[in-house]
Amino acid sequence: MLLTRPFTVKPFSSLKRRLPGTWRGLAGSAWLGVGLGMSMGLGMTLALTLGPAAAQAAPSSYKQPSPAIRELLDAPLPTRLLPSPDRQSVALIEQRRYTPLEELARPVMRLAGARFDPRSATPQNIVGILHLKLRPLLEPDATERVVELPAGGLWHSFAWAPDGQRFVIARRTDTGDELWAGATSNGQLWRIYNVRLNNAIDPDDLAWLSAKEVVVLTVPDQRGSPPSRQQTGPVIQENHGKASPERTYPDLLRNPADENTFEYYARSQLTLVDISTGQSRDLDKPDLFTSISAVGNGQALLTERITRPFSYNLTFDDFPTTVEVRQRDGKLIRELARMPLKQGVAIDGALPGPRVFYASPTKDAAVYWVEALDGGNPNSRAAFRDRVMRLDPPYTGEPFEVQRMPYRFTRLRFLDDGQHALLTEEDRSRGWTRTYLLPLRGTQSRPLFEHSVRERYRHPGVPLMRTLPNGQQAVQTLGGDPLLVGQGASPRGDRPFLDKISLRDLSTQRLFQSADGVYELPLAVLDDRRLLTQREAEHEPPNLMLRETGSGNRVTALTRLKDPSPQLRAVRRELVTFKRSDGVELSFWMYLPPDLKEGDRRPALVWAYPLEFNDAALASQLSGSPGRYMSFSSISPLNLLMDGYVVLMDATMPVVGDARTMNDNFIEQITMNARAILDKAEELGAVDPRRVAIGGHSYGAFMTANLLAHTKLFRCGIARSGAYNRTLTPFGFQSERRSLWEAKEVYLKLSPLLFAQQIKEPLLLIHGEADNNSGTFPTQSERLYQAMAGLGGTVRYVLLPYEAHGYAARESAGQVQWEMSQWLKGCLGDPRPSAAGAGSASGGAAAAPAEDRASTARAAGSR
Repeated sequence: MLLTRPFTVKPFSSLKRRLPGTWRGLAGSAWLGVGLGMSMGLGMTLALTLGPAAAQAAPSSYKQPSPAIRELLDAPLPTRLLPSPDRQSVALIEQRRYTPLEELARPVMRLAGARFDPRSATPQNIVGILHLKLRPLLEPDATERVVELPAGGLWHSFAWAPDGQRFVIARRTDTGDELWAGATSNGQLWRIYNVRLNNAIDPDDLAWLSAKEVVVLTVPDQRGSPPSRQQTGPVIQENHGKASPERTYPDLLRNPADENTFEYYARSQLTLVDISTGQSRDLDKPDLFTSISAVGNGQALLTERITRPFSYNLTFDDFPTTVEVRQRDGKLIRELARMPLKQGVAIDGALPGPRVFYASPTKDAAVYWVEALDGGNPNSRAAFRDRVMRLDPPYTGEPFEVQRMPYRFTRLRFLDDGQHALLTEEDRSRGWTRTYLLPLRGTQSRPLFEHSVRERYRHPGVPLMRTLPNGQQAVQTLGGDPLLVGQGASPRGDRPFLDKISLRDLSTQRLFQSADGVYELPLAVLDDRRLLTQREAEHEPPNLMLRETGSGNRVTALTRLKDPSPQLRAVRRELVTFKRSDGVELSFWMYLPPDLKEGDRRPALVWAYPLEFNDAALASQLSGSPGRYMSFSSISPLNLLMDGYVVLMDATMPVVGDARTMNDNFIEQITMNARAILDKAEELGAVDPRRVAIGGHSYGAFMTANLLAHTKLFRCGIARSGAYNRTLTPFGFQSERRSLWEAKEVYLKLSPLLFAQQIKEPLLLIHGEADNNSGTFPTQSERLYQAMAGLGGTVRYVLLPYEAHGYAARESAGQVQWEMSQWLKGCLGDPRPSAAGAGSASGGAAAAPAEDRASTARAAGSR
């Protein structure tokens, strides 16, 4: 059953003038405490109460959106295309779109930040595979081989073997997670018996030792019965004078019984599987493994396992961890580090000792890690913050330093030549990143490129990765030079590119760039004359293409997937750019409903998500491409186009300023953004400026509530899975690094809960009952609803059973679309008015006049 909270409204004498269309017609002359309650039947009903608060809504079944939206929601997902590592075959994977509600309702363990099904030892919500086909990659007309997936259970986690001749896939059942293997040549499947995968806390971790041997984590054979969850005494936590600023995490351990239960389910066995024969054998003894990697060409294993003491304030990722290098048979060679509990570490800080371990993917079989040189404290003065260390086989000697970095380490990517790596660091105080070309032995590193972390137009791209014959990932090179693939952002939209960087002089050569009007992403360089890409267009789903240089630069379509949502061809979209009052460039994608006629003005929904920038020029850079395939997620507000609304999607909401203090004027900046958006929408002619709503998800919901609390720019709002009381996230949120006690005025000002009395426009709150995102606990929406209801505001609270931060069930998607559509119809009026009432609906709906919007924008900061 779906739980909803009803409207609570102020007396109609003050509300009537603000309600358009349907709602205004319901407003009577009495102000004796008549409340509006959303009927779970066909429309609106009136509920007489003894006071201004509305009656509690009864539990209800799930609602269905309009047939046009339901058809979109039930369209299949585009087929996923996964080329094999040897580039000879391609897997065509049809994935399920929704997680069944009954599956979400299954008993689940929520321990130490992990959510998993205790019966199958799999994550609660996994992407299921409905159908699987294989075919030769480079033969466009080749026959597809259907892989017959036996009925029962849920198939998931397809992966190619390193040579592409075989593959593995898992099946979740009520008794465990099975491992299966298959042959590429004929699609035949076989089960690996006596193996139950343990993906409870480390999903799909595979370590290939060869093309047919893989090490997996499995459920130990003799682990006994689960421990009791009954508490045997009080739970005590204490701190002895050491600062430990922790973010707010869900699903933490709460007592000793939780600790024992987590340890029981997290314990795994290293198991070596030969997928060609189906044989398996256990390696060493079970432990709390969280990571396994093959070293080099399978000469050794690098493992990480967590140890006690556990924490009630941190997730398992930050528990004490022991890192070890082992023989192929699992026998211990050497303990490399014991990383302590990550407690007392400053925000943006690091552990003081060894951390972040890498196994070399090439034949040198070295192990690399990072060590802090500043004690891990970002506030300490230090010429160098981190260094990279290396330990060579047989792992009994002393490690040696490879590189020192003035900023904090972020990643290390190895080139497939076995001699170089790309080393990246970040200066988090100013949001700046730098990448070096790092020789793994001998000569000094050379800076390759540096840029803002928010850079788009001049972003050099990211390394093009490929799977080596040993199953590990490395940066692909061509003629010995590394390849980079990038989005190619520009004022005209994204045009992906492929570049080659010369190791000799670090010059860059562009090998390919997508044409205008399409979005073509490089996937792999097959040789010096052939390039594999994935191309899509506005109404063409992603398909694989083969580009050949010479012979007229021939292009061959390797796949020809059809558009699963052809009804969207009638939707029009346009990238619109404009400036806010201080000159910062803004943009939004204007989506027009299929039935919009020339000269019509429709009610609109603005959907946005704020981003922080320390440079106005970076904030002005555009994102997106008119060549991207038009496909809507099941909870996207774009589905409302089918009900007749205009949607201004991905409206940019930059907050520009110094990284440490930019939130000081967050309200003023989002207000400036919102006014510019509304002014531009009015200028374009398709939007009725007096009937515009604002909405967002997560941080966008936070923005929505703040705009309604501090301005009168919008008729109503939709806020999904947001946080509205910043005192509940006292050690930072988003890019805010100050604590509540360092910036109390900012935290209070950015808490719309504390300004609930100023939210005069209707607000729809939607939240997943099991939100698993840091800081956005369902209580955030519940408390804002209670505040608005208690103060006589117009508010509706919808709590979706079993749903997390995103909503996965078909029923939930339908309910969310129904809620948003009905809410907009209630506060903006019908987007498709009858001919007789067209003038009334367009020109007479209650809305803030343009002059009110202007005056409110000027005064927003003083409210």
